[in-house]
Amino acid sequence: MTAVLLDTHAWAWSLAGDERVSKPALTAIATADTVLVSPITFFEIAQKVRLGKWPGMEPFVSQLPALLGEQGGSVAGFDPAICIAAGMMPWAHRDPFDRLLAATATHYNLPLVSADPVFDGIVTRLW
Repeated sequence: MTAVLLDTHAWAWSLAGDERVSKPALTAIATADTVLVSPITFFEIAQKVRLGKWPGMEPFVSQLPALLGEQGGSVAGFDPAICIAAGMMPWAHRDPFDRLLAATATHYNLPLVSADPVFDGIVTRLW
């Protein structure tokens, strides 16, 4: 059984049918038995919409959980161990969303589907 965790932008782009999603990323998503999205992704999208930083996602915000279900995805588990690991991770990167995504991928031993090379050397990144 294979599973992948989607970075926030990878999931958002897949919702919008954005062409920026690479072919290998699309293949990884399509062939995975389980596609997971972290609960922090919902918060990140909502916060960026509220702050006016991601207006293109505004139409999707209230429907995010249902859209994930329609895509056949699931919400990754999120517990204190992941939060502690994210805070203690020896990684200079300070973005709390990225740290939580990396800790979630590490906790569940999952590759992270992401265009962001900041994760290289921290988790297995598919793009």
